[in-house]
Amino acid sequence: MQPEKKLFTFDEIKQKLVNYCVYQDRCHSEVEQKMREFVLIPEAKDEILLYLMKENYLNEERFTRSYIRGKFNIKHWGKNKIKMHLKQKGITEKLINKSFDEIDDEDYLKIIRKIYENHFSKQKGLQVYQKKSKTIKYLLSRGFEYENILQVIDN
Repeated sequence: MQPEKKLFTFDEIKQKLVNYCVYQDRCHSEVEQKMREFVLIPEAKDEILLYLMKENYLNEERFTRSYIRGKFNIKHWGKNKIKMHLKQKGITEKLINKSFDEIDDEDYLKIIRKIYENHFSKQKGLQVYQKKSKTIKYLLSRGFEYENILQVIDN
């Protein structure tokens, strides 16, 4: 049995969703997910979504750019991992690729080098080739491209 949903007026729900979008950039799927918490008819959902987009509370491109910056600068994710997570949120491939200019190529390689050196030096009791192999696997799991990893290692 589902817990009973609290009933709000249309304006209260609209304000709650505005606050939800103001707090942090959101994508359409996150807002739609949030809307499921409320009892709304489809027309009301559409009207709220239109309002949020018209008033620029909901902007897919701004969300995508902010998401890319955050995941790269704070969590040090690679482009593959970021792209996969954005696709799961329903962002188009075209918008994702267009927004990757938020990441500077030089900074990207610096982060790979920093993570590589850090992870490589932490491994004890292994042959150099084993350390290298484990570190490459680690970087791949963080979403970095194999070509870029090799480029960093070779320099």
